[in-house]
Amino acid sequence: CMTNLYQQLQTPAIPDLPNPQDRYERLTVAQTNAALRTYFAKVSNFLSSLASPRGARFLNAPYGAFQDSTDQTAGSTTTAYAVTFNTTDYSNGVTLSNSSRINVKNYGIYNFQFSIQFKNTTNDTQDVDVWFRKNGTDISNSNSRFSLPARKSSGDPSHLIAAMNFYTELNANDYIELMWRVSDTGVSMEQYPAGTSPTRPSVPSVIFTCQYVAPAASTNVYVSSQTKGKIGRAHV
Repeated sequence: CMTNLYQQLQTPAIPDLPNPQDRYERLTVAQTNAALRTYFAKVSNFLSSLASPRGARFLNAPYGAFQDSTDQTAGSTTTAYAVTFNTTDYSNGVTLSNSSRINVKNYGIYNFQFSIQFKNTTNDTQDVDVWFRKNGTDISNSNSRFSLPARKSSGDPSHLIAAMNFYTELNANDYIELMWRVSDTGVSMEQYPAGTSPTRPSVPSVIFTCQYVAPAASTNVYVSSQTKGKIGRAHV
């Protein structure tokens, strides 16, 4: 089985077998056997490629990656706000709508990850909650609370990267939103431009990614991890 420049397997075509004859004909049988032998050899190569150590490169699973390049603020401590995005980095069966909704086209279990750059301009330690909503309804047991230390000095806020991942089962055309709530409006999501001395990239206020994991499951599964190298919360 041949692969093209995009590392995609070509599905073997069903062989065009000759019509059966009323009487045995050696040539017809030989042609039929040859066609079937070639077809099953291609099928075998196809399956062997998928089962190989690098077979996943041939699979076309849904995924998406999104980010935001603006500051996001909370106007009230008693209001839940949806995290918004203004950039789609990658999209394959997972799309952004209404600035905050991550939509999926296929049923299955998905793994969502977020990384949020928070800052605190107050003189006290502050908390921020981040959780998931599915089709406008909060998902049970999906909340995480992060604590931001007090600012270092006037004009020098404290910073924290909040990062988690979450597994959940979605139907076709469901959508996920990332929600947040602060203990003080002095807590916000902050973007930072590219830096110099040394040259370094800009900092998005939020990065959000999604990968398709499996085709079926019976219940939601919540898995948390600290993607910044430690279990729990990371402080920057």
